[in-house]
Formats: sequence, structure tokens, C-alpha cells
Amino acid sequence: MLQQVNGHSSGSDAQGGKSLREDLQEFLGGEALLHELDDLTKVNPVTLETVLRCLQARYTADMFYTSAGCTLVALNPFKPVPQLYSPALMREYHAAPQPQKLRPHIFAVGEQTYRNVQSLIEPVNQSIIVSGESGAGKTWTSRCLMKFYAVVAASPTSLESHKIAERIEQRILNSNPIMEAFGNACTLRNNNSSRFGKFIQLQLNSAQQMTGAVVQTYLLEKTRVTCQASSERNFHIFYQICKGASVDERLQWHLPEGASFSWLPNPERTLEEDCFQVTREAMLHLGIDIPTQNNIFQVLAGLLHLGNIWFADSKDEAQSCQLMDDAKCSIRTSASLLQLPEDSLLETLQIRTIRAGRQQQVFQKPCSRAECDTRRDCLAKLVYARLFDWLVSVINSSICADPDSWTTFIGLLDVYGFESFPNNSLEQLCINYANEKLQQHFVAHYLRAQQEEYAVEGLDWSFVNYQDNQACLDLIEGSPISICSLINEECRLNRPSSAAQLQTRIESALAGSPCLGHNKLSREPSFIVVHYAGPVQYHTAGLVEKNKDPVPPELTRLLQQSQDPLLKVLFPMDPEEKSQEEPSGQSRAPVLTVVSKFKASLEQLLQVLHSTTPHYIRCIKPNSQGQAHTFLQEEVLSQLEACGLVETIHISAAGFPIRIPHQNFVERYELLRRLCTRTSPGSHSPSPDEGHSEWSPHTKGATLQLLLQDILHTLPALTPAATPGDPAEATPVPVHCGRTKVFMTDSMLELLECGRAQVLEQCACCIQGSWRRHRHRKQERQRQAATLIQAAIRSWLARKHIQRMHAAATAIKRTWQKWRAQTSLLEAIIRLWPLGLVLANAAVGVRGFQRKLVVWACLQLPMGNPSSYAVQTAQEQAGVTSIRALPQGSIKFHCRKSPLPYADICPEPSLHSVTGFNQILLERHSLGHM
Repeated sequence: MLQQVNGHSSGSDAQGGKSLREDLQEFLGGEALLHELDDLTKVNPVTLETVLRCLQARYTADMFYTSAGCTLVALNPFKPVPQLYSPALMREYHAAPQPQKLRPHIFAVGEQTYRNVQSLIEPVNQSIIVSGESGAGKTWTSRCLMKFYAVVAASPTSLESHKIAERIEQRILNSNPIMEAFGNACTLRNNNSSRFGKFIQLQLNSAQQMTGAVVQTYLLEKTRVTCQASSERNFHIFYQICKGASVDERLQWHLPEGASFSWLPNPERTLEEDCFQVTREAMLHLGIDIPTQNNIFQVLAGLLHLGNIWFADSKDEAQSCQLMDDAKCSIRTSASLLQLPEDSLLETLQIRTIRAGRQQQVFQKPCSRAECDTRRDCLAKLVYARLFDWLVSVINSSICADPDSWTTFIGLLDVYGFESFPNNSLEQLCINYANEKLQQHFVAHYLRAQQEEYAVEGLDWSFVNYQDNQACLDLIEGSPISICSLINEECRLNRPSSAAQLQTRIESALAGSPCLGHNKLSREPSFIVVHYAGPVQYHTAGLVEKNKDPVPPELTRLLQQSQDPLLKVLFPMDPEEKSQEEPSGQSRAPVLTVVSKFKASLEQLLQVLHSTTPHYIRCIKPNSQGQAHTFLQEEVLSQLEACGLVETIHISAAGFPIRIPHQNFVERYELLRRLCTRTSPGSHSPSPDEGHSEWSPHTKGATLQLLLQDILHTLPALTPAATPGDPAEATPVPVHCGRTKVFMTDSMLELLECGRAQVLEQCACCIQGSWRRHRHRKQERQRQAATLIQAAIRSWLARKHIQRMHAAATAIKRTWQKWRAQTSLLEAIIRLWPLGLVLANAAVGVRGFQRKLVVWACLQLPMGNPSSYAVQTAQEQAGVTSIRALPQGSIKFHCRKSPLPYADICPEPSLHSVTGFNQILLERHSLGHM
């Protein structure tokens, strides 16, 4: 604050305030630029503070995804952002030529994995590991990725295949509500926390179309059915039944309005996940019909009533504990819903069966109140665990494809996040153990493997110190002695376990581990494990019993007696199982503990992950209260430190994420040598790391190295040209040639691909020009050949036409000459036609046909049948004497010096014309009647 002296501020304070404002403006200006950085490797310098400021600036600007090298950082917005996950945005990332140039998004990661499968580059199978604390948004991220693959991997060509793809897609998406209803619960950190781990394999055929999926689950927290921490809830499905069932269903399942259940805490809280109808519709789409659904919910209602069974302490150890007064109705209702004999249910909970001796004699011993409660809880956990596994098998049978119908897969791993509660037990130990293994997988795959590969390849590399959790894993699972081995050993010893004794054994056997600690102020027996995400205190009370997970054989036999159809499926009468449950004292098999089973399944999962190309999504929780627009730096900072994000950014920024073997590099980029013809011989720069390369003595290796050098010499031609005197000319090309691989950055790979595309374009233009030239020459030859053929055809047709005309003319000439020779008499008559007319009209002389012939010849009628014309003489009728014929038209004879005033004069009289006579008119209609 500025101090005022006599009403005026001092100069030094004013100057300091001015500099403070300038620093503030510079800081705010830097913040304005920070939110534009979509990759944390571009932050300079790369420190926790700058990374934190960048994430906070982007979170304030509603940019929740940021790249960090090979990892995508996802901040939970704690509010609905529908436009961020719309189908249109999915199609935009799927259709983009280069999705990595768009804004960072989980769809970009999904598209990258999908294109890796399409490219068939080994390893073809892909996996996406979604990690983070509870409540960071892992389940939502996995759900959105499944929707993305359902959209982009369903592109059938026929209507039938389209319907099949839609059905598979809908079934895969419908598996989510069921798994979340039966496997998720509300915890202190998350309203929809996954209480189990799942690995989903999305199966693709050879055309990269989704054909099915397989769900594999890990370590369901079944103890939540009977025990919930303060302010936490049971699994969602119990609240869905109580809030969403109809009146008739409530009456059928004995769930009256306002009923209280011991295993149903905080029923007044209403969450988004308490949607009973959505779960029912999803089960129906997966083939679980309404009667089976009602059967499932009836069994769950029976478990709720089973939790209301409480026992009173027995005064005599020889007598069994009696039910409390308000529990008699509950056991009757529970037995009715589970369709079990009420007496058998009560007896199984109160009396324990013991087999001892070589003869396996059976003894019955009344249980204490604590033992009765334990057997009741064990019965409920057993039923719920079997029901959950059965649902997973039903889902897999509905969405799994035939082994022959799919070739590749994309795996989605949604595992529980790192947990640290006030009271941590075996469940938290297994969950954090799984997170340690996944962190080691990330470190081994990216950080450590990358730096070690640089050293093996002979690259000059300044190593980055990263947080390795191998010491913590040795403490938990190491050999020969570790926490897991000591807990399993306590389970194998047939003796009561003491929490203090277990603590002492762990501290004495593993005292040399740097990751083991002890809280001296704790009143309860416990030990501390320093995980990569921070120290966690585990209480040893009940640890061995949970690891044993004992199931009394009489509980299984009781459930096998049930008349319920579902329980008959869950607990079949299997002789082998019965023989395993009742082993003899001499051949008792080692007990398979919870830790052993979980460790085996985790190792199997890691084998699958190692055989795939992994992709990482780190989910970050901005605050633990789940409030939108709230970014708590302390909480985010602890998560960044825990996941080793800064080390990842360091190596990604300074390293070379692209590594290509020499042979593959030469095969793909050998055509870049064509660019050498453009540049002068002296313009080639030496190899960036010429001194680090060790050439093979073999001829093939030497040739390969020469080709490699020629390709590397073309790199300066690909980089943007620098101005003379520009210091950028001295900047080395970001490519290093190792002993067996070529290392480069993403920008250099992009330049190489651009150069390759340029050369291919030139080659394509050359091929196109050659093809056009060949096609033009071929068309020209064809045109010339067609012209020659056409000329020959026309010549032949002309000759044939002339020959036919000549033959026709010859025939006409011959016929005419013949006819002229035959008609010499007629010609004489024609010349003297006036005399013929006189003779024809004479009263005496020729008669009949001869007269007609004379008239026909004199008139020069067309050649034809003479009988078709009629000649009428003046002797035959009175009136005007005339000669009439039937020609084709009117015929007029024009005679010179005709007395008729309308007569014309013939300009050129014919050879045989006669003048002096009047015009003779020949009319068609008059001649026809002769």
C-alpha cells in the first residue's frame, strides 16, 4: 500500500507501485498466453510452477485437456459440458487428416489408437491406460471413449451388417450402466467411484469394424455390501431398488416406504446415478428378461433384510446366541426372499461345523456374537460376489464376438485410483499396489526405457532424474520377504492372528526398506508405506482375516438348498467343488488368498499391456469438493508430483519420441535422395551425429549406412531456408542416427513426410505426364490408322459404286438397243402420227386392236399393257370428236400458229412436231369410262 506524506505519495513508493503494476500486467499477459499452450512441453521453463500455472489458465478458459508429451492431462470440470463430447465433434476428429493438430482431446487419443490399428504397425493391438485419483473422472473418460469407438468403428456397407453393428454398439454401451450400478458407489471423494477394476477389450475385425467386446474385472470391493465408512454409501443398485421400484414391486420385495436398513446408509442423498429405469432398460437390451431382473432384485432385497439380523450375547458358551426381538421378522423375510428354510438359515448363522481327526468327525460349536455377525456378512458378500461375476459373464456372452471374427483389439483400462483414507485396510493396499504396478509400467515403457535406449544407441544424452518406485514394489511384492508374503504366511498358519504381532513381523523383517515407516503416535497397530503418490498408513487389524476371505462350507451348502432359480445357477451342486471344500487333513491344499489371486490377475493384465502400444491419460482432480470453477493449486500439485508428470514433460521436450530402425527408415525415405539433384554438390551438410555412428563391416550394412547418409544429407533441403548471416543456420537438424535406429522429433518427422509427399507428387506428375504422352501417341496412331482405313473403305465403296453404275448403264444400253430394234415399225408410225389419227378415225380401214395400237403409238403413251387404255372414235358416239387417255396428269400439246387465243407457242419444237392443228386435250376422268 502506498504511504502518503502531507497528502502526497513518496516518489519511491510511487515508483515501486508502478513497477508492481507493470509486473502484474506482465504476469497477466503471460497468463493470457499460457492458456494458448496446448502442449506442456512448450512451457519454458518446465517446472512444477509453470506447469501448474498453465493448467490453471487453461482450466479457467474452459480448456480441460492438455498434452504432455506422450500423455494427455484431463482436468475434471465438475460440470456438464455437452458440446465437448457431441457426435459432431467425434466425427470431426475422425475425419481430420491430422488429429494431433486439433485441440488436445480424448477423441484425439482414441483416433490415434484407431489409426494405429489401421496402419498394422507392430504391435497392432492398442491400450489406453486411464489413471488418476478417485473422483478425477476416469469412469467418465472410459465411457466417452467407448462412445467414440462405437461411432467411428461402425461403418458397415450393407443394411444387414449395419443392423449388426448397431446392435453390438448398443450392447457395449448398455454394459456401462449395469457395471456402474452393481460396481460403483459413493465415497468421500467421488459420488460415482468404481469399486472394482475393469479392462475392456474392444474387438475389431480385419476391416477395423467393431464386432464385440470382453470385460475383465479385478478385485470387487465386496466388503462394501456389509460395511460402509461414515458419509459413504453402499453400491448404487441398492438405492435404485429402494427409490425406483413401483408399489407392487415394493410389496413383492418387502421394501415398504420409509423402511430402514443397516446396510443402506445415507438413503436421503439423491444422486444422478440413482436411476433404476436406466439400469432395467440396459439389462433388457443385454438379454436379461423381466422375470430374471425381478429375481435379481428379489435376491438383493433379501440381502438388505439379512443385514437387519442382529444377535444378542449368550450367557452360556454352550448355548447359541439368540436373535434380538426386532430381528425375528427380518430373518423370516430374508429367508422368504432367498427361498431358504428359515430354520436352516438361522442354524447356519448360529452354529459352526468343525471337522477334526483322521476320521473327519463332525463337531458343532455355537458361535459367539461376533462370529455370528461375521458369518452373516460372509453370506451376503458371497452372494453378491457370485451375482456380480454372473452379470459380467452374461454381459460378455452378449457382447463377445467369435474368435474367428476379430483380429485386433483396443483395450481400455479403468482401474481404481490411488486411495488414502483415515482407516486403510487390505482393499486400499491392493488398490495402491495396482497403481504402483501401473506407474512402473509407465516408467518402464516411457521414461526409463527411453533413456536407456538413448545410451545403448550411443546418443549424447543428459539424463533426467525421474521417480522410480521399484523400491516400493519390492517392499510390497518382493521376494523372498515382502508385505504380501508375510500376510500370506499368516494365513497359512493355522492359528489366531494378532494385529500387533503382524505389525512386529513386518517391521522387523522389512526394516531396511526405505519405503517402510511407522507412526509412533498411532494407538492401533499399523505400518506406513511410502507410495509414489505419498505415504499411506495401513491398519493391521483384520488384515489377515480379509486376506483369507474364508467361506464356511456350510454357508455354500445352505445356498445350494435354495429353491430360487437364480441362486441355483450361482451355487450349483458340484461334486468337485464339494470335495475341494472338504479336504482331508493329510492332503490339505494351500489356501488361495485374496492377495495371491489379485497378484496373479494383475500380472496377467500387465502381460497384455506389454504386448500392446500403450497410451496414457492422466485424470487430475482440481479440488476434492467436486466444485466447478475451483482450482486448488496444492491438491493439483500433489497429483502432478505423484504421477511424475514433470519428468515426463522433461523427457518429451528434450528427447526424441520417434525411433525408426535403419532398414525401415531407408525403405520409407530412400526416395528423398531425388531431392539431391536440386541442390549443388557442395550444399550437403554432414550428418548430425557423424561421430556417433559405427558402421557394420558387412557389405549390406555398409550399403545401408551409405544410403542412410545420403538421405540425411537431404535434410537441410527440407528445413526452411535461413537468411544469410542468420544464426538459425547453425542450428543442428533434430535427427540423430544411432547404432541401429534413427531418432527424431515430431517436427522432423513431419518435415520428412512432407518431403516424401513432395517427391511422391513429383513422381506422380512424371508418371501422369508419361501416361498422357503415351496415351496421346497411341490416340494419334489410332487416328492415323482409322484415317487410312476410312480412305481405303471409301475407295473400295467408290469403285464398287462405279462398277455397279457401269453395269447398270450397260444393261440399260443393251436393253434400249434391243427395244429400239424391235420398235422400228412403231417409230415409223410415230413419225406419221397425224396420218395414223386419220386412219384411226376413218370409217373404213383398220379395226379393233390394230386401231388401238395405232392410237397408242401415235400418242407415244408409256410402255405398258395396251389393254389398259380405251380408245373411242367418232363413229361410236355423237358429239365432239376427241381422243381421251388416262395419263398421270394433264397433258397439253401446244402447236405453233394455233387459232386459239390461249394457245402457247413451243420455243423448241421437237423433231416430230406437227403444227397447224388445234390443241388436243386429254382428260383423265373421261378416258377412264371408255
